[in-house]
Amino acid sequence: MKFIKILSLFVVFIFFTNCEKEYMKYTEKPEYITQPSAEYKAYFEAYDEALSLWDIDYDELYIPTSYGTAHVVVSGPKNGEPLVLLHGMNASSTMWYPNAKALAAEYRVFAIDLIIEPGKSFKTAEFEKIDDISLWYQEVFNALQLESYHLVGASRGGWIAVNLALHNQEKIKSMVLLSPAQTFIWIRPSVGLLKNIVNIFSSQEKKTIRSLETMSTNVGNIEKKYLDQYLIATEKDSINKFMIKMTPFSKDDFQKLRMPVLVLIGDDDIINNEKTIRLAKEDIPRGEGEVISNAGHFLSIDQASTVNDRIVSFLIRVDEDQ
Repeated sequence: MKFIKILSLFVVFIFFTNCEKEYMKYTEKPEYITQPSAEYKAYFEAYDEALSLWDIDYDELYIPTSYGTAHVVVSGPKNGEPLVLLHGMNASSTMWYPNAKALAAEYRVFAIDLIIEPGKSFKTAEFEKIDDISLWYQEVFNALQLESYHLVGASRGGWIAVNLALHNQEKIKSMVLLSPAQTFIWIRPSVGLLKNIVNIFSSQEKKTIRSLETMSTNVGNIEKKYLDQYLIATEKDSINKFMIKMTPFSKDDFQKLRMPVLVLIGDDDIINNEKTIRLAKEDIPRGEGEVISNAGHFLSIDQASTVNDRIVSFLIRVDEDQ
């Protein structure tokens, strides 16, 4: 029995070592990064400053796909279980700065910049329909040779995570959805939403800060380096034709999900409420959920320590059960 366990560990080690060698071909920076146009130069510099907030070692990969280049930030132990992170709208992979260190302590983290949004991914072809985004992610997963992985999605990344799972859930060990947008319920009218509409008539900087105030319970807690990048990202604005395609999933859809799913929302969440948690528990066969106190839509920043603990303990429990 002991011999079999040692042999299994050796096979896993060889597998991940070979994967890392394969990743080497993706480490060369493309020309759009090394010689950026004036349009992108300031943003890429702000991105690098924000990425330094991760405060851990990381590699950046540039993976060619049918739609352009996918940028992936990789961190954590090379033999760790793969953990894929899907960021929220305009947020890019740098948004995980309060979480990366805790998640990468045990897991091999792959944070992917969505190619249709501001980030370091670079789009060269148009997406015709929203399901093409799932196909693009599958290209990236295949290039990374991810045979199985955990999946964490925040806000719009949560919706995309569920859509991904409905197309191909065989490799997804578990999902964590952080205040998923338009996933369980429609975004409801609220004072915060009204403020965001009024903000349209403000300057870009004021509009961004006021919008953040409706999303976070403590905007002052957000690192300035990240705010600087986020401000430039909102100037590029990724509102696109796919937004109207993001509608809540049906009960039948949720019942198709076979992996464990954890849903976390803030108690001051502009996007979700208690109904989200109830539906997660009732409609997903292995679903569970929790409301995080003193947190808004940006709960992974507002209550980073609590959210990190919940995610890691959930992932470890799933791994131990399998």
